[in-house]
Amino acid sequence: MFDKIEQSVIILLSVCCLGQLTTTTSVQPSGECFQFSGTSCEDCLRNVSCLWCNADKKCINYPVKKLLPPSSLCALSEARWGVCWVNFQALIIAMAIIAGLLLIMIFVCCCYCCWCRRRYRSRQELEEEERLTREREERKQRAEERSAERRIRHNEIRKKYGLLTDNDSPYSRYENE
Repeated sequence: MFDKIEQSVIILLSVCCLGQLTTTTSVQPSGECFQFSGTSCEDCLRNVSCLWCNADKKCINYPVKKLLPPSSLCALSEARWGVCWVNFQALIIAMAIIAGLLLIMIFVCCCYCCWCRRRYRSRQELEEEERLTREREERKQRAEERSAERRIRHNEIRKKYGLLTDNDSPYSRYENE
């Protein structure tokens, strides 16, 4: 199945390239294609500039100025180029399906990548927020501990110099009356 599709892709690309080459360099075929009319498809298609019309068993020159042969020359379902088992209608359908699948795959990949990146970014932001909150709490706790230690030290100094009103203290403040 895929071999036939690959061959169809190669044929289509060759048709495109052949059209470009003949419009710019005017390559002449080795023999006129009408000589192969009435013979077999394989004989006709040995020359790459020939097109086989299966309906009336004619071998004609490929219309290189157009990408696809016009229906007045030969119907797409009956036209053969490159190999006898592929007609242009099947080639067009296969190429459209392949192109559609490629576009869908690219779209899905882009959406998935964007979703993963956004999810990863939001996870990083949450982790960063948690880390900052934790650090803030730790700083607050250390500040409270230092404040409590300062209060204890200040109270000890006040007791020592009798500035603290403590009934259990043997020292009392001397007041002049």
